[in-house]
Amino acid sequence: MRTLRSFRVDNIDRFKESLLQWAQQFTEVVYLDSNHHQDTYTSFEALLAVDALTELSTSSSYSAFDEFTAYKKRTNDWVFGYLAYDLKNELHQLRSDNHDGLDFPLLHFFQPKRMIRILGNEVQFSYISESESEMKNDFEAICNTQILDNGPIAEKPKIKLRIHKDAYLDKINQVLDQIHRGNIYEVNICQEFYAENHEIEPLATFLNLNEISTPPFASFLKLRDKYLLSASPERYIKRQGATVTSQPIKGTAPRAIVPEEDELHKRRLKIDAKERSENIMIVDLVRNDLSHHALKGSVTVDELCEVYTFKQVHQMISTISARVPSGIDALELIKATFPMGSMTGAPKISAMKIIEQIEETKRGLYSGAVGYFTPDDDFDFNVVIRSILYNANQQYISFTVGSAITAKSIPLKEYEECLLKAKAMRNALESH
Repeated sequence: MRTLRSFRVDNIDRFKESLLQWAQQFTEVVYLDSNHHQDTYTSFEALLAVDALTELSTSSSYSAFDEFTAYKKRTNDWVFGYLAYDLKNELHQLRSDNHDGLDFPLLHFFQPKRMIRILGNEVQFSYISESESEMKNDFEAICNTQILDNGPIAEKPKIKLRIHKDAYLDKINQVLDQIHRGNIYEVNICQEFYAENHEIEPLATFLNLNEISTPPFASFLKLRDKYLLSASPERYIKRQGATVTSQPIKGTAPRAIVPEEDELHKRRLKIDAKERSENIMIVDLVRNDLSHHALKGSVTVDELCEVYTFKQVHQMISTISARVPSGIDALELIKATFPMGSMTGAPKISAMKIIEQIEETKRGLYSGAVGYFTPDDDFDFNVVIRSILYNANQQYISFTVGSAITAKSIPLKEYEECLLKAKAMRNALESH
């Protein structure tokens, strides 16, 4: 059972920073921030879960979903955490044999003792009954928490590319050959940027990244020595009652300082045949994924190739929804749609096989998902992109970027798109 209590806060942005600073005392933290983005699908301004009552962490590639199903039934409560991309192996009998410098588990969820949700200027505390007496003290402690100024970083990390330019161009040409042979229509190919033997201050880095990008699906995840600092603009999947919604992103254009030039980039993206074909192929893939459990005739495309503007880039986003039968288990919906189509390609399984052949690093949490399940079996998850992953124990920093390859792709332009997407993470790491 949980006890609810609400407080009013005038300066929400300052409260959010204090809240995150206060949360650092705990070894398990999931923080989700919509950064004041409001649309039909927004459920909160921010949501924090800390202090595990119970948790499940597994690296089993054969029974992770079975273990999680049993865990979710035992808790019958809110659980927060992540699903790594390589859970695909359990779902589709695939493999992940590439280099892994991060060593994150495949799946990690916890049941929080303390949960704090921000809705407008209202802050809702939802604590398990054993902790309810601490709500008022915690609220006062958060309000009195000093926001630390970490100052400039002592030494910038030496960021290296796992795949250098010429090798990347060669790999894209290999993918284009597969497309021209008819083995694949579209595939998302990614490359890792990394730094070794370097420490960062995770919270300061996240705040910097979030300020650079202000995305609608930002997340800060801390599970002991493992961190995710995410500026994701993309929703993977949300369930609210009988409605399931997915919002894939495919199509990127740069921002410009001059308003007229910026508007031109936006208009060009809207009509770009290559970018639209990328997006529409993934829309068809997501429609097919949702149809496995949807009520007949209920899968609809609510938005097709709409262009949204973010601080760093313009993005082309589509929204697909479906109605599902009452009583269907949440994990069945996840298993039918995971990993997100925008991060794989079409056909999906063929794309994932080619990804494993072409890429040089195991994706791990990158292009997986972070979010939560409710006691009512609703859920909401982002797509882990535009993110920094950090293993503090191993002092290993990683961020990965990718682009969708289709028959019309020009390898050099795909490389330039990767560099554009990498810019925010590099900037966040190199300055506070």
